[in-house]
Parts: sequence; structure tokens; C-alpha cells
Amino acid sequence: MEIINTAIEAVKVLKPRVFSDDRGFFMESYRASWLEDLGVSEHFVQDNHSKSVKGTLRGLHYQIKNPQGKLVRVTRGEVFDVAVDLRAASPTFGHWVGQILSEENQLQMWVPEGFAHGFVVLSETAEFLYKCTAYYSPQDERAVRWDDPDLAIEWPDVSKAYTLSEKDQSAPLFKDAEYFS
Repeated sequence: MEIINTAIEAVKVLKPRVFSDDRGFFMESYRASWLEDLGVSEHFVQDNHSKSVKGTLRGLHYQIKNPQGKLVRVTRGEVFDVAVDLRAASPTFGHWVGQILSEENQLQMWVPEGFAHGFVVLSETAEFLYKCTAYYSPQDERAVRWDDPDLAIEWPDVSKAYTLSEKDQSAPLFKDAEYFS
């Protein structure tokens, strides 16, 4: 596994070794020691799987209590994945990083606790997998506006309007969000 640093030290891109031949491919998609090498000691308690169509934008989500670290990857299609630092004491507070994740590049992204997370689907459909360090807690779920001008996330053009849930459309601006101390 190759570890790729991002502009935010806590967020990492992981590139697994993929063994390909005319039959297809094989790869280890997860090994606890990879995250231990990053200093991540949490264990995963929940896996999530979503399927979305082109232009679907999910996020930016987080849980203010019971925060979730997430190891994310795409098994079908392509997305632009984003993590936003909501740790008020962090030197990168309010900064974001984005990465294209796809079935072709097999990249994964580690999004630690204290970050809002979201993605937009670039392909006709995409299947997205999350390994989470805490259980989903609906009462603790929060969101930040995907198009917040203070964050200025450079979302890619998908040649049509993004499709969002009502919850994501009405999410608060970054300046009005709850942060991690």
C-alpha cells in the first residue's frame, strides 16, 4: 500500500497494490496494519454502501457526537471526494481536500474524525463504500453547505445541475456550523 499525503496532514490517500492480468485483478482493499502505520488505532464497526447516479452530490456530512473516521473507496464508476477540516484548533480549520476516486484508479481516502465528508458522482453511476469507526447516529448528524462561499470547494462540472437531498440543500453555512474543539 502506498500512502499519498494531501494538503491536510490528517487526510491520506491510499493506493493499494493491484495485481492485474487477462483474467481481471486482485488487491487487498483493507488491512488494519496500513492504518496503524498512519497512527490510526480506531477499528471499524460499520460498513456503508451507496449507489448514485451522475450529478448526485452527497454531503458535506459529519456527526458532532460519536464522530466517524471513514475509509472510503469506489467500486464502480467515479466520484470527486471531499474532506473539510472542522477541527477548530487545527491549522487547516476550514480547508478542504478533494480526490477523484474510481474503479479504475482503485484509490481510497482516509477521512479522520473531525472532518465533514461528501462526494459528487462523475460517471453515469457510482458505487461508494465507507468503512466507519463509529455507528451512524442520526441525532448527531450535521451537515455543511456543499457550495459554501467561505469553503470555496472546486466541485467539478458534471454537465448538469447537481442532485441533492432536501437535507443537503438546507444545510447551514460553514460559519453557522458546529465544529469540533
